[in-house]
Amino acid sequence: MKKNLLLIVFALASSVAFAQNTSKNGHQITPEPGDYGLGIDVDPFFSYFGNMFNGTSGNSSPTWDYTTNEPIPMVITGLMIKDETTAYRGKLRIGTGSQTRTSVVDDDNSTSTPPATVEDELKTSATNILLSGGLQKTRGKHRVKGIYGAELLIGTGNGGKSEYDYGNAFNLDSTATGYGQATSTDWPSGTSSPVSSRITESKTGSTFYLGLRGFVGIEYFIGPKISIAGEFGWGLGLASTGEGEQTTESFSTGADPIFSFDDTIISTTSKTGKSSSFGLDNDSGNPFSPGSGSLRLTFYF
Repeated sequence: MKKNLLLIVFALASSVAFAQNTSKNGHQITPEPGDYGLGIDVDPFFSYFGNMFNGTSGNSSPTWDYTTNEPIPMVITGLMIKDETTAYRGKLRIGTGSQTRTSVVDDDNSTSTPPATVEDELKTSATNILLSGGLQKTRGKHRVKGIYGAELLIGTGNGGKSEYDYGNAFNLDSTATGYGQATSTDWPSGTSSPVSSRITESKTGSTFYLGLRGFVGIEYFIGPKISIAGEFGWGLGLASTGEGEQTTESFSTGADPIFSFDDTIISTTSKTGKSSSFGLDNDSGNPFSPGSGSLRLTFYF
């Protein structure tokens, strides 16, 4: 009788423990060794639903990620489950983009009223790349897990390249702007005025990032192999930015301003300097901790 009672108690305890780690349909809730995970940032979803209910567009979404000044945000997080308590973790960002802006200015050679117009054009481009790898450990059972670990982050980025194309050339005899000037757009303000020199190209130096970060957080499984997690981080980072360049063109007046054969357009290229930074702090104060937690939704498969 006692043996039968012990067997019944053991069976009930086993079934309860098993049920806590499975759905009512018998599906495994937590990931298993060999599974892969893909994490996405859910902050935009909170903003979207908040805006639906109050009709505004300026809501701040709830987040555990305080790194508003991090240099390379918005990464994809991937995991590979090694065993019940260990996962390999990686992050990736490859971003490149370009933009073209135009501004309408008066044609300096126009004699009509109102004057005809021409366009100034600004083309910009930028690139950001981030790679990271690390180890994530898990502690706890069933749906609620404590997570902790460390990761190494390597990245490169630049503020980009800007190319300027102007509709008006420097004038030799225009009374609209004055001798040796041209009506040009002042970027980025977008206003136009007569100038005697202007930027034709600018390049920012490339920045190299290196960071070592530890993290701790909580992961809760809201469904079979679907979790929401948040984390805090602390670590050290190094950022080094190389020299940039800026090229300008200016009008040079010769000995006799009446005759133009001595007048030339001078192109000058100058360096814009370089910088380096080092930080040791938590994610709130360390600007070299790209890709930290926030609220992350992860799917395992």
